[in-house]
Amino acid sequence: MVRLDGIPYRLLGPEPKEAPALEQVQLEVLPTRTVGTFQNEQIQVLFSFISPLLPQNLDLLSRPVTYVTWQVRSLDGQKHRVSLYFEASAELAVNTPEQEVVWHHEKTAKVELLRMGTKEQGILGKKGDDLRIDWGYAYLCAPMEKDVQSAIGDALFLRQEFMAGHPLPKPDDTRQPRAANDGWPAMALALHLGAIGKDPVSHRALLAYDDLYSINYLGRLLRPYWRRTGIEMAELAAGALRNFGATMNQCEAFDRQLLQDCASLGGEKYARLVALAYRQTMAGNKLVADDNGEPLLFPKENFSNGCIGTVDVTYPMGPLFLFFGPTLAKAMLVPVLNYAESPRWLFPFAPHDLGTYPLATGQVYGGGERSDINQMPVEESGNLLLLVAAVARSEGKAEFAQRYWTTLTHWAEYLRSKGLDPENQLCTDDFAGHLAHNVNLSAKAILALGAYARLGEMLGKAEEAKTYRALAEAYAVRWQQMADDGDHYRLAFDKPGTWSQKYNLVWDRILGLNLFPPEVARKEMAYYRKNQNRYGLPLDNREKYTKLDWIVWTASLTGLREDFEALVDPVGDFLQNTPHRVPMTDWYWTHTGELKGFQARPVVGGVFIRLLDDQGLWLKWSAQGARTKGNWAPAPAVSQ
Repeated sequence: MVRLDGIPYRLLGPEPKEAPALEQVQLEVLPTRTVGTFQNEQIQVLFSFISPLLPQNLDLLSRPVTYVTWQVRSLDGQKHRVSLYFEASAELAVNTPEQEVVWHHEKTAKVELLRMGTKEQGILGKKGDDLRIDWGYAYLCAPMEKDVQSAIGDALFLRQEFMAGHPLPKPDDTRQPRAANDGWPAMALALHLGAIGKDPVSHRALLAYDDLYSINYLGRLLRPYWRRTGIEMAELAAGALRNFGATMNQCEAFDRQLLQDCASLGGEKYARLVALAYRQTMAGNKLVADDNGEPLLFPKENFSNGCIGTVDVTYPMGPLFLFFGPTLAKAMLVPVLNYAESPRWLFPFAPHDLGTYPLATGQVYGGGERSDINQMPVEESGNLLLLVAAVARSEGKAEFAQRYWTTLTHWAEYLRSKGLDPENQLCTDDFAGHLAHNVNLSAKAILALGAYARLGEMLGKAEEAKTYRALAEAYAVRWQQMADDGDHYRLAFDKPGTWSQKYNLVWDRILGLNLFPPEVARKEMAYYRKNQNRYGLPLDNREKYTKLDWIVWTASLTGLREDFEALVDPVGDFLQNTPHRVPMTDWYWTHTGELKGFQARPVVGGVFIRLLDDQGLWLKWSAQGARTKGNWAPAPAVSQ
């Protein structure tokens, strides 16, 4: 809320109803910032949430801190007395509102910290989807300044006191522990700015969350990356407030340059899509430190089955992390590669997942670790070979692949025997069911074999490289013959009159494999452009739904700006016009713009695939990425 000359107004939220809303006149959604402009005839308030998710600095990227900022100025030439109110409830720290919470109020020389968390603190005690963290602590922090008041108490009472112009009550509410829905205990700040004229006056606070331990990786409890040196929240918050100005400058420069580059490659709608996808992908991953202090990145399969480290989630989100340098790309691959090399994994193909978030304690999908039933053998083996090859292209060397060469070779051998004409099995689009003779899956396998050959060439393994290159070339020729359906290529080799997006073919361009002639992509693209609906290209001929990430991959097949915008602009229209007010979905109906399923998933990092197609741009951003020693610890030695 904001109190203007004694009159309270709401900025966000429907409560309290007796306070009128200050009109929101503008909203900017940027990769690291959301900025809302609220105003009436007297004042203007810029209200921002800033999460410094900067890939050049892993400490900043992993820091669980969001700045909340206000900038207030007079619009009518008069001076106005202004106070601000911000509240965060115990709901941030519970899974269900019936859970009991406790709180604490701490003051240091530089920062004031209000803290809330559950009484029980069952660290890493739950797993699954549609769950909220209920261990660790939510924080609301502010600089120790005379114009700041703080309190913990009944949310309704705190709001009423602010609206009435009273100081926030002291001392804090002492009725704890109690359920989060028992009087809705909340942390609140009141910021008194005094008389505001035409010159803007700013204030800031921090929202933070310290989860203490983040991931159970094969029995080893891992700390968040920012905690690897032993730093605690009070020190982290003080540093965040102290470095606010410099951090803001970095965020503004990052947002500006990234969106400029996106617009220059794919247009304004594409730039807005990237802004949304960036923060959602980062939010769907957790950066932790392994036993050597090296970064490990674990994605969660949100709004699906809750799996952790899902390879066919890593595959579509991978372009984002590849774009910002090899360190983050390796951090997302090491957990599953190490698991695949451990005695736990018994199959000749790649695993699907590492468990159920946040417990990366062994595959749970399909037959798990004990059976090949309902696995995705061609899918996941191809995914990891292609991603490892993309890391090598980013670095200009294949040392990372050498570390896992025996395992990568097993997967290449599997694709050699099973990849050209896949059996009846699932692919990443498992919601569509099993499919035999999958043409797009076959293309992935062929390109993965070519990627393996490229890695062998880079490592001086000339004979292997020659053998697998010849194999991939021969398979690519046969693929064109088997899949041809006149003016396009089929969904399945044995199904004439069908079609599908061949999004996997994009790696032929990005990795420079040149296994398929350019006419293949051009023929497919011409067919796609004739078969779009209002809000995009369907995934295939079976349904009118689509996958947002795959559309951007498919749009990148020819490398032509005209083709790209023809397929991506309808996606921008979908995001603007969809009737569902939910986090960005990647699965929707192309004829109505309605949600089909999935929300808030990190797979949308796949929209960065277009940026990888510009090698100069990729090199520029990758060179700015964070670097570590690269001395990753082996997987913890834990038996089944």
